[in-house]
Amino acid sequence: MAAKRFRIEKDSLGEVKVPKGALWGAQTQRAVNNFPISGIKMDFPFTKSFVSSLGIIKDAAAKANLRLKLLPTKKARAISKAAKEVWQEKHHKEFPIDVFQTGSGTSSNMNANEVIANLATKYAKTKISANDDVNMSQSSNDVIPTAIKVSASMDLTKKLYPALDKLINEIEKKAQSVEGLIKTGRTHLMDAMPVDLSDELRAWTSQLSSSRDMLGVIEQRLLQLPQGGTAVGTGINAHKQFAKYFAQEMTKLSGNECKCVPSKNFFHELSAQDCSVQLSGELKNLAVVLMKISNDLRWMNSGPLAGLSEIELQALQPGSSIMPGKVNPVIPEAVAMASADVIGNDVTITVAAQAGNFQLNVMLPVIAYNLLKSINLLAGAMDVLSSKAIKTFKVNKKNLDASLARNPILVTALNPIIGYEKAAEIAKKAYKEGRPIIEVALEETDLSESRLKKLLDPAKLTKGGLSK
Repeated sequence: MAAKRFRIEKDSLGEVKVPKGALWGAQTQRAVNNFPISGIKMDFPFTKSFVSSLGIIKDAAAKANLRLKLLPTKKARAISKAAKEVWQEKHHKEFPIDVFQTGSGTSSNMNANEVIANLATKYAKTKISANDDVNMSQSSNDVIPTAIKVSASMDLTKKLYPALDKLINEIEKKAQSVEGLIKTGRTHLMDAMPVDLSDELRAWTSQLSSSRDMLGVIEQRLLQLPQGGTAVGTGINAHKQFAKYFAQEMTKLSGNECKCVPSKNFFHELSAQDCSVQLSGELKNLAVVLMKISNDLRWMNSGPLAGLSEIELQALQPGSSIMPGKVNPVIPEAVAMASADVIGNDVTITVAAQAGNFQLNVMLPVIAYNLLKSINLLAGAMDVLSSKAIKTFKVNKKNLDASLARNPILVTALNPIIGYEKAAEIAKKAYKEGRPIIEVALEETDLSESRLKKLLDPAKLTKGGLSK
């Protein structure tokens, strides 16, 4: 006879068949059976930190319960050991539940409880209960909101910030290398007054730095943890000091890098997802910044003959299956698409956050998924943008100079001297006849060539102010 592929597990609803080698139990298996919706599991690359955060939470909870003398030392240490293996990603394949599951995330919480209980039972050589021991002083209703905050903080720190800082530094390096190169500025996509290319690039770093600062402000709210509110925010079945001790243990597990504290209002944290909405909003803003930078790069790179051709992005791959020699700005295009996805994720999070009916939000898993997806998408997009576009593009100085020489808008600098109407006549004539503005200004005004050269010097015009 063939070996049995299943074992029988029991829960409050009865018996369930569970794959023989699986570490999970009956409640996890019910969720696997009930939610064959997307095929996106909770161990998906974007949500791995969510699973890890569940392990960290269970570890910190066991340590807090031990300090409160609610768990025997043997059980607490076994649970911590098993939980540590989960947050070290040694058992992520034991989290098979679809993202689209029960809205409280109870299935994922019980998945963690069951996996850790089975591992801990082996280590302690005594029965460890998923509900009574691993889930002691907790509820899915405070575990999952806590996991959202912890996993988002983890991915911000380990993934997004390094990629964002790298992009800011790479743009600044490029700005330093092109300082003094003057180009035609553009408003409404039309020729405008000249700008220093370095100033154009530093506008990007200013946007990115502003977003970085705002993310840092929001991140402090991520460290205010809902754990301790249990089922509805009252803290039922949890020791009065549990939330305090739990936050202390979370701080220790972070290597004291993150100062975790209990939330000031558990009812708020369980029923609403304001912090997730705020974080997603700033991630959306960062996506908009990246899309602006990507579009600027695409325009500057356009051509090479019939476009602006101010810069030349690195040729990374053939651009057409039918037009030989065509090369496209693939990195800015990919970054723009990732940014569009992040903007869409923000809509999902916004809608999901409205599902905070009375004492509990019931769209928590999809909030976790889209929030972490946005963080990871932006981190990956910024990494390739900095290394394969910003760092490697070359400036076509010849084209910058040629466009600048033909730019009739330079006449703006003469407004205080000859008036707007006269300056407009000169600009229109220069544009119509395709002649340099200084040549036409010599004919149409009594200003000397030497004075016109000073007044219309593009480099001086980038510094602003009135000419004497």
